[in-house]
Amino acid sequence: MPTYEFHCPKCNENVTLTLRLKEYEEKSYSCPKCGEKNLKQVVTHFLTKTSKKS
Repeated sequence: MPTYEFHCPKCNENVTLTLRLKEYEEKSYSCPKCGEKNLKQVVTHFLTKTSKKS
């Protein structure tokens, strides 16, 4: 499952959540620290590995 990083405006902290695609699409997640549902997604970097050689 993918991980997403969000910023919670209520407790002013960034949180990392591991979500199913359906949970992400339906926005059925909240801040684990304060319960706020109005989280703003933070753009982060990512890494992929393939078997192809560059």
